[in-house]
Amino acid sequence: MKKKVEIDWKNLGFDYMKTDQRYLSYWKSGNWDKGVLTEDNVLHLGEASPCLHYGQQCFEGLKAYRTKNGDIQLFRVNQNAKRLQDSCRRLLMPEIPEETFIKACSDVVKANEAYLPPYGTGGSLYIRPMVIGVGNSIAVKPASEFLFTVFCMPVGAYFKGGMTPVNFMISAYDRAACYGTGQQKVGGNYAASLIAHKIAVKKGFADCIYLDPTTHTKIEEVGAANFFGITKNNHFVTPKSSSILPSITKYSLLYLAENVLGLKTSEKDVYIDELDEFSEAGACGTAAVITPIGGIEYKNKLHVFFSETEVGPITTKLYDTLTAIQLGDIEGPEGWITKL
Repeated sequence: MKKKVEIDWKNLGFDYMKTDQRYLSYWKSGNWDKGVLTEDNVLHLGEASPCLHYGQQCFEGLKAYRTKNGDIQLFRVNQNAKRLQDSCRRLLMPEIPEETFIKACSDVVKANEAYLPPYGTGGSLYIRPMVIGVGNSIAVKPASEFLFTVFCMPVGAYFKGGMTPVNFMISAYDRAACYGTGQQKVGGNYAASLIAHKIAVKKGFADCIYLDPTTHTKIEEVGAANFFGITKNNHFVTPKSSSILPSITKYSLLYLAENVLGLKTSEKDVYIDELDEFSEAGACGTAAVITPIGGIEYKNKLHVFFSETEVGPITTKLYDTLTAIQLGDIEGPEGWITKL
């Protein structure tokens, strides 16, 4: 008999919830062990672990979805595996083989199937893989041991209100350095963003927008998500920079905009003083999926795109197409869906 849990599926937020099992694997003496599922949600590590002192750690975020007929599927999990490998290489950590990553995520989802929100509730099972440097070492050097773990939890919309336009402000802070770790999903990038997010929320905005660290003239990221805009002549545009995290959702939208909606697409510089070019704008990422941007405050002036209360037609089509693929309502491009 399948386990049942009492959860208000339609009112899920984006908060931690302890589920039944998670995956754990250790790297020592040049090899990863075979890994296990465990009920223990507490990591046991030495007080001098490099992840605690020098930030030698990285992570991923992806989702599992319940389809209309009850199947379970992962969205573009192989791309998350590749991005984690890139982060590991950048931080001198042992890479997780793609097949190991996919199996670990799949096993964790299966072990916690009771927490996967039903089709039609708007929820999904958020999966958080991470690699951290452990083993006591106080010197500034790579760790001697590493831990790879994967846990999951049911989530709803990242921003309250879901597919509803929200406003953002331009931050005076930088998210990442030009030749730093902006392209990798490492904790330090997010730690650096906390104060900017706090300021934005205090001023009544959903989050802040970061400009490029070199000139402060070009849009880079929208809080913890990527930016996209739709020009007045239906051109899908998203920023390109050495310090932007390569969002799997963004690249999925680039593909769908060109191959399904028939739009012209570009990755290029997006100058903050050229917002008038766009009729619609949004933030995109695994957690946010798509969050429509109602307006952006820059130099004490709010630039409104399509509307502060309604979602633009192209943003709506992109959202509907992407989520239909994720939920199994329509078939996605080859390799995008992994069925469990």
